[in-house]
Amino acid sequence: MKLECWNVNGLRAAQKKGFIDFVWKEEPDILCVQEAKAEKDQLSKELKHLAGYRFYITAPKDEKDKGWSGVALYSKPKPWRIEYGFGEERFDNEGRTIVAHYQDFVLLNIYFPNGKASEERLRYKLDFYQAFLDFVKELIHQGNQVVVCGDVNTAHKEIDLARPRENSRISGFLPEERAWLDRFIDAGLIDTYREFDPSPQKYSWWDIKTRARERNVGWRIDYFYISEGLRPRLRDAFILPEVQGSDHCPIGIVLD
Repeated sequence: MKLECWNVNGLRAAQKKGFIDFVWKEEPDILCVQEAKAEKDQLSKELKHLAGYRFYITAPKDEKDKGWSGVALYSKPKPWRIEYGFGEERFDNEGRTIVAHYQDFVLLNIYFPNGKASEERLRYKLDFYQAFLDFVKELIHQGNQVVVCGDVNTAHKEIDLARPRENSRISGFLPEERAWLDRFIDAGLIDTYREFDPSPQKYSWWDIKTRARERNVGWRIDYFYISEGLRPRLRDAFILPEVQGSDHCPIGIVLD
């Protein structure tokens, strides 16, 4: 089973840049999308009815937040239950989470908040991390295996960004943000990519304004995590930096 994840920076914009061709080429069993930036009725029929896929999408509830955030899910296997959010209105209102229950695991498609705008948004981001981790711990406690994927908006280790020293005081690489990713690992979540590739200069996001992608001055802020019980089924984890169409590139894993 191939699962992929991509912050597309707007589904409608991504369609114009070859998103559907990407899906046909890759043929993932499950594709998780972040920053959909649209409600379902704003999308084309082609985006909503890709042959062979079931489609789910959520968007911010507040009118002032329309047109940003949002996550979507394309799935060949039918989930037996879909939830939008993880039960806390403060976080669910921004349309950042789809929870899909499958036979063998629970999939959490997450677009984590960005903390750069203000101290208030940084606090919101850290509170989101806490609430999310509590939710995942409870799922695992109940006997579920979990797959977590999305734009985490934090690079975990120095190896995960091109210029760690210069960015050590910027949200996205603050010590308190990185400490939360340590807690994810301590809770039994595995950073799948690092199971296969310990090398540097492997990134999933590049700043558009500075044309950083051309120089590979990037950040690895998109992740697939799995719970320990899925480790024996993990066969591959990968990044697709050659795929254009967004400031992020797709990532993926393969499970038996």
